[in-house]
Amino acid sequence: MTAQPKTDHGKRDLAQQFFKATSDLVFHHVHGSQLIYNTCWEDPRLDRHLMKLDAQSRVVMITSAGCNALDYLLDNPAEIHTVDVNYRQNALLELKLALLRRGKFMDFFEYFGIGSHGDHQAIYKSLQPDLPEVARKFWDRHLHFFNPGGIKKSFYYHGTSGAAAWLLGGVLFKAKPNIKNFAMCLLDAKTQEEQKEIYTLLEPKIWGNLSNWLIRQRMVMTLLGVPGPQIKLIENHYPGGLESYIKDKLRHVMTELPTADNYFWRVYITGSYTMDCCPNYLRKANHEVLKERNGRIKTHTSTLTQFLQKHPGIYSHYVLLDHQDWLAWHDAAALLEEWELILANSRPGTKILMRSAGLDLSFVPAAVLERLRFFPEITERLHLTDRVGTYGSLHFAEVK
Repeated sequence: MTAQPKTDHGKRDLAQQFFKATSDLVFHHVHGSQLIYNTCWEDPRLDRHLMKLDAQSRVVMITSAGCNALDYLLDNPAEIHTVDVNYRQNALLELKLALLRRGKFMDFFEYFGIGSHGDHQAIYKSLQPDLPEVARKFWDRHLHFFNPGGIKKSFYYHGTSGAAAWLLGGVLFKAKPNIKNFAMCLLDAKTQEEQKEIYTLLEPKIWGNLSNWLIRQRMVMTLLGVPGPQIKLIENHYPGGLESYIKDKLRHVMTELPTADNYFWRVYITGSYTMDCCPNYLRKANHEVLKERNGRIKTHTSTLTQFLQKHPGIYSHYVLLDHQDWLAWHDAAALLEEWELILANSRPGTKILMRSAGLDLSFVPAAVLERLRFFPEITERLHLTDRVGTYGSLHFAEVK
């Protein structure tokens, strides 16, 4: 009577270990050999509202695609340290910084607003001497991402997240050609009532056997930068699992928030931004300010723990994105070590911004929670206005 539960428990443990090892292997292979994020998938409008950066701010953040570091620069912080284990993400930010220093707005916009440039090779040659060696070597091999004559025709369909968007869009648009027309109508809707009417027509066209099958594929989620632990987190805690999560999030963004300024979804649907619907770093009015301040951004290829060990100091802001979801599931000791270093390099009032695929703070160690003050009455309301809409929760804390 007592042996059976132990056997079942042992089988479950073995299965979990196998799943973890397999997921880690695939995720590390993809993330260790590719540019993952070609644009930031976090809404900086919420970040800046919460963080209230000023001339004394010293920011440590995950690089991602570098878009939001440039957005934060508009608030005039003293310095921004962008940290990423994937050197390709830093190479992307370095290319943006080099183009800013070059000072020609339309070329900058064509590269990163349109996503391609007919003269991309000649412009890049002028930038090469200004790029760090690692970034130069990466772009020497991958400059074709900006070739308007390529198959994909846009930088935003390169990198693994871009490739996944290109694949998903291509499959759906070919299977049901009217989907793209409806999607364009949705992006150009003048009112939210119009959006709701269009999405009511569009939603049943999007979801069917093919699209449901695609979103269940772990490799598609891996290409989008979603690790196995986050998928399990959603499946275990969100009613209806991953499919319901994605459908509910997309419905909320497309019906409850204006699409007119939702550049996050526009770029993956169309492959480019417009001058009226783009990140702040691509607006002409901000170009000279960013050119003047871009030297305040420093890139670091390392883990956050390694960065803080090598560059100790008192920092005023940390932007952790959602990477702690993965650490909490994969390596609890490394997560605790990271938090100990964050707190050691903070002061009372240091601000910490995090996101999660989960719905609560269960990924934060209990001993750490005691040293932080959270503001759910603010973040829960703001989270509903997030133009990306793919995260389960938003968390903002101050060190006590």
